[in-house]
Amino acid sequence: MKKKEISRPKDRKLLIQLFAATFYLSAFTFGGGYVIITLMQKKFVDEYHWIDEEEMFDLTAIAQSAPGPIAVNGAIVAGYKLAGIPGVLVSVTGAVLPPFFIIALVSVFYQAFRQNKIIALMLEGMQAGVGAVIAAVVIEMIQNLFHSHCQVDLAVIMAGAFLANVFFGINAVYIFLFCIVYGIGKALWEKGRGQI
Repeated sequence: MKKKEISRPKDRKLLIQLFAATFYLSAFTFGGGYVIITLMQKKFVDEYHWIDEEEMFDLTAIAQSAPGPIAVNGAIVAGYKLAGIPGVLVSVTGAVLPPFFIIALVSVFYQAFRQNKIIALMLEGMQAGVGAVIAAVVIEMIQNLFHSHCQVDLAVIMAGAFLANVFFGINAVYIFLFCIVYGIGKALWEKGRGQI
């Protein structure tokens, strides 16, 4: 598959575009970090061509693995990749401002929102839509994973992690730790064989 040409201008225009993109995504994304990650991919990979698909997949893995909100982690890693520390500051500011303003506004009118039946029904409807969007994100990430890597061990680990958590009740922390150890071991093994 031919890679798209990646353009990464390190200037003021990039920082303005980065702020506008993260602000827009954060302001109009409902459903949390998993939704914003896929929208970042559409914006940064498909529209601006700042990052290629493989890099975005790696950045998504870092954002999901690090502690903290996925949307902020995604903004941090994407901003750093594109423009270093200034990119981090700009993208995090863009990602944090919309929820800050919205939560501040909601807190002022909390009692009115809580007792309003129309708003309660609207939020219930949004929950159904968010569930569908998160399911679509998961399916797209699985497709990207196997399209880019096509490795049987990844499929086995993914299925095993699902079964371990859902059916055997194993804490997700232990699953993450196992995956980290496996990934480090695999990387060292491939490095020893000269594949990295």
